Amino acid sequence: MNPPEQHIVLIGAGIMSATLGVLLKELNPAYRITIYERLDQVAIESSDAMNNAGTGHSAFCELNYTPQDETGNVDIHKAIKIASSFEVSKAFWSYLVKAKYFANPEAFINNIPHISFVWGEENVAFLKARYEALHAHPLFLGMEYSEDPAVLKEWMPLVMEGRDPSEKVAATKVAIGTDLNFGNLARVLFKHLASLPGVELHLQHEVRNLKKEADGTWKLKVKDLVKVEKTRVHADFVFIGAGGGALPLLEKSDIEEARGYGGFPVSGQWLVCKNETVVAQHNVKVYGKASVGSPPMSVPHLDTRLIDGKKALLFGPFAGFSTKFLKNGSFFDLPLSIEFDNIIPMLSAGWHNLELTGYLIRQATLSHQDRIEALQEYFPQAESDDWELAIAGQRVQVIKKDEEEGGVLEFGTEIIHAADGSIAALLGASPGASTSVEIMLEVLESCFPDKMQCEEWQQKLKEMIPLYGNPFDGHEADWLQQRLHSNAVLHLDD
Repeated sequence: MNPPEQHIVLIGAGIMSATLGVLLKELNPAYRITIYERLDQVAIESSDAMNNAGTGHSAFCELNYTPQDETGNVDIHKAIKIASSFEVSKAFWSYLVKAKYFANPEAFINNIPHISFVWGEENVAFLKARYEALHAHPLFLGMEYSEDPAVLKEWMPLVMEGRDPSEKVAATKVAIGTDLNFGNLARVLFKHLASLPGVELHLQHEVRNLKKEADGTWKLKVKDLVKVEKTRVHADFVFIGAGGGALPLLEKSDIEEARGYGGFPVSGQWLVCKNETVVAQHNVKVYGKASVGSPPMSVPHLDTRLIDGKKALLFGPFAGFSTKFLKNGSFFDLPLSIEFDNIIPMLSAGWHNLELTGYLIRQATLSHQDRIEALQEYFPQAESDDWELAIAGQRVQVIKKDEEEGGVLEFGTEIIHAADGSIAALLGASPGASTSVEIMLEVLESCFPDKMQCEEWQQKLKEMIPLYGNPFDGHEADWLQQRLHSNAVLHLDD
């Protein structure tokens, strides 16, 4: 067992740090854990309900997870990976519910059916091919497909009401889709962590710098933003889970593995329905197909949400550009992140993504009426006065070195860790929070390899996540049984 004095620092109080902190304390209660958050509350940046899609990303409805090649074949490998990752998250959350972390799982997870909706001959052909590729897979059993307007009207009346009857349309539906409030989930986890011995949570504290010492530990410079005092803290392991703020801190760590990484910020906005009568008529998440050149986080969706017990209806997100890396960040974030070792990857990625740049410029200049017209493609009878604009979260897409192109823009999440496992950082965005448990298990495997192999940790991991260590292939019955168990504990439909 690790010595009691071993000290772990988590930077950023979002869902990732919350998940990692709970995993570590469950695996070794003797760990000392200190969490630093520069804002005055936990989970109010990327994890907050209005700052993300709130979708339990399981690839049921997200068309960008199933790309189609030039021959018409639909690749479902990423969809299967994301669906299985989400089941790992659900298994862990169900363990926490049974362990009495939560009085009521509905506070953070609820059933909302997931629908993919398209129109036009080419898109309908794609959706049908996607359905044929997915619906027989055990993780996607129960997926329905229809081109019948009458059926689609039953599934999503707002989307079909007033639509041209001659228009070619199609949709798939998965009834066991979910809506999540990651802010509430993270807040409960931090409340539990803060109640444990050896855990300290410091709000309005900003980590300004970090440096590796000769003995392999890390020295952090931390500023108390209230008392305007600076302190120095030593840690054996550091996790940087600060959302868009992770990249600048990772650069300051000066580890070899971080060289060449950059970030491209993308902001978001929602249209939020003010008309309660309209809100009451929509009870699903409807995802469409992204525009050519748009980032995955901008896949349009007409979304039923349950936010702090209140039903809401959102459409978007509309993309924008800001040089901030965080919603509560600085306009100097992007320019200050440019360094000698990442300037070529960043310039190269920009050159190869001019279409994306143009898309963001067009999005940033949209008027309210432009946004309403985009909404009317999904809700033909939408009235302008029923909707208002709200600012969503800020995301930083990963830019990394590439031997052929100089630099490439990535749209997933990526863990960067030092070779000795003393520090790790999470960069990127979607699917992010939905797969937080598997991502944090990856951190543990990379940074605590010996401990992850010891019998004590293996037994505890199997207790918390019975699926751990069992690949889906060859263990299909176990995975489906775990899904049934998780859904029952989390009060979800089967």
